[in-house]
Amino acid sequence: MAPLEGRVVVVTGASGGVGRAVVRQLGHQGAKVALIARGTAGLGAAAVDVGVEGGIGKVFEADIADYDQVRAAAERIEAEMGPISVWINTAFSSVFARFTDISPDEFSRTTAVTYLGYVWGTKVALDLMRPRNAGAIVQTGSALSQRGIPLQSAYCGAKHAIKGFTESVRTELLADRSGIDITLVQLPAVNTPQFDWVLSKLRRHPQPVPPIYQPEVAARAIVYAAEHPERKEYWVGASTAATLLAQRVAPALVDRYLARTGARSQQTDEKPPEGVANLWEPADGDVDYGAHGSFDARSHAHSPQLWLSQHRGPVLLALAGGAAAAWAARRLRGR
Repeated sequence: MAPLEGRVVVVTGASGGVGRAVVRQLGHQGAKVALIARGTAGLGAAAVDVGVEGGIGKVFEADIADYDQVRAAAERIEAEMGPISVWINTAFSSVFARFTDISPDEFSRTTAVTYLGYVWGTKVALDLMRPRNAGAIVQTGSALSQRGIPLQSAYCGAKHAIKGFTESVRTELLADRSGIDITLVQLPAVNTPQFDWVLSKLRRHPQPVPPIYQPEVAARAIVYAAEHPERKEYWVGASTAATLLAQRVAPALVDRYLARTGARSQQTDEKPPEGVANLWEPADGDVDYGAHGSFDARSHAHSPQLWLSQHRGPVLLALAGGAAAAWAARRLRGR
């Protein structure tokens, strides 16, 4: 059996982008997937995807920024599908604009979805899992949880908050010797529909900062984390590793680099898309956007760094063994 076969897994933001790729991966494992989002077209198509892959998908429409809606959805999930084993938070929204051009309502809404949505999901999951003393919570993070960039102040602030919040909850679970695990998956730039439906005040079409990865890369990492939640954090993509390490070593240098290149690297030469932004209303109410955005030709389908992150222990052991063998060989030659 696959590790998640037959288990109930909740995915927020399941209708599109990374969340959509995650539910397909879970369906392939034979999981019972509870899909939470707002867009009816995307949710319905996502449930079909889960069934096609071999799992069971069921739709629970809710606004993740509203605690009461999240709680009600979770209670329905347990009543209709069984005890929740894994809760995966992927839902988010954003505003592409300079901070001074974002209204208080827009900033507040982005924070409510992208940060408080994770808080409410985590709280509801823990309330249901604690009596059983078992379960796992996976937070979909970002390299931007430790390194802010221009034009995404609301999103970066929320991702920073998620990291701090998750670390705090993890220490409380450890202090309680809880059987519940919580882990964080730090993602790179991903080719999702967000760049077509995000609220943007830019003159050009927003884009992910290259290098760009396909959502299936992120989905494989998130599902792996759900299967192995004992690790506190996973990094996906060489660009994520480079960003996080550069921030630790030379943050001031990264500041100056992003001041010069950050705005341009997040825009194409095309005009911005027309249509309804998903900040206030779901963009996929009538149209199914799927998992992929409009950057397929420029996106990577694999990440060697992800494999290294997942197999960090054996790799370090092999490197240590190689170093010891080389040292021993040198000693023998010296004799």
